[in-house]
Amino acid sequence: MNSRATAAACVRAPPNPATVRRRAERRKGPAVTTGILDYRSDAIVQLMNIAEEDWTEKELKDALQRAIMLELSTIPPYATALWSITNPDNSQPVRHAIREIVFDEMSHFGLVCNMLTSIGGTVVLTDPLTVPKYPGELPGGVNPGLEVYLSGLTRESAGLFSDIEKPEHPLAFAADGNTIGAFYQRIADVFPTFAHLLTGQRQVTFPLGSSHGAGNDIVPMNTIDDVLNAIHIIQTQGEGTDASPDNPFPGAPGELAHYYAFKEIAVGKRLVLDDMTQKYEFTGADVPLPDTSPVARVPAGGWANSPGNEPDQTTAGLLHTFNQQYSDMLRALEQAWGATGADSIGPAIGLMGQMRRTAQQINGIKLPADPRFTYGPEWLFVQ
Repeated sequence: MNSRATAAACVRAPPNPATVRRRAERRKGPAVTTGILDYRSDAIVQLMNIAEEDWTEKELKDALQRAIMLELSTIPPYATALWSITNPDNSQPVRHAIREIVFDEMSHFGLVCNMLTSIGGTVVLTDPLTVPKYPGELPGGVNPGLEVYLSGLTRESAGLFSDIEKPEHPLAFAADGNTIGAFYQRIADVFPTFAHLLTGQRQVTFPLGSSHGAGNDIVPMNTIDDVLNAIHIIQTQGEGTDASPDNPFPGAPGELAHYYAFKEIAVGKRLVLDDMTQKYEFTGADVPLPDTSPVARVPAGGWANSPGNEPDQTTAGLLHTFNQQYSDMLRALEQAWGATGADSIGPAIGLMGQMRRTAQQINGIKLPADPRFTYGPEWLFVQ
């Protein structure tokens, strides 16, 4: 797969009459049985199985809503691991790497929301069907068989994160399975056909670039070039390029793309270019894990479902506070991109700071059934 979305993709031959008829028939046809908002469905797999020339406006909007759900699904596991690190110094290498990735994901989320609203779509975040669910697979059937869970930072959880970000053709070794990058490439290939739908309306802007990298500004999607540039940023920040594992839009020189940054933490070795083979290998200097709170894996449905670890009143109160803050953040984000929205994600970012502080309180409470480990935030949506 060529992960680079280029302006050349804009050149499209007009669809033939048979394709036009098929699109019309699809618009009149029965609804997709899996339901586009169902987090647990295989809707992305279904979209990938539809020929590009058969995509309609509905498929494109569905794909963008799915991409929004994908971006959102990465933030809870990454943030849970980040907040388990006890040293608050953001310049500490591992903490810095994960923190920058979380901000990248927030930027990606915002860019895709702008894509959807610019073509007249509606960002849905607070329907119970759309919110992330852990443990479980990524939404839409991406990377099938990969179970994503919430826990503190360990070599194992860093390995999970690298699997989430895995490129179609990583430079360090062979890949397998369907990837997020491949899904974005399909969107990039199809979007130019629907460039006429771009209105530039209901767009949110937020300046993250000065602190977190040139590609991190959330900018309006007014033209097809805006869209393709944004998809290129999303792909290469996560995967690197065909020639380099570096993030081409770093906040600081030498930052690796997400996949390789997480893989270094998982393997415990720096990624280096071998002078003899001219191949990238994880054989460099050691990457020590920072001190962390030993946050255990959060059970499905929360700690009330963990026999022997049912939270006491104080712990239950903190868990509920976090879940309420998380839910309010989703509502603030949905409102920002809504028809009469706030046009700002400032309130949501403020809530993210509150969530961090609450999570760190939760992380300090030992599990009754196994005091070697601590509680962690549940990330449960509160209606």
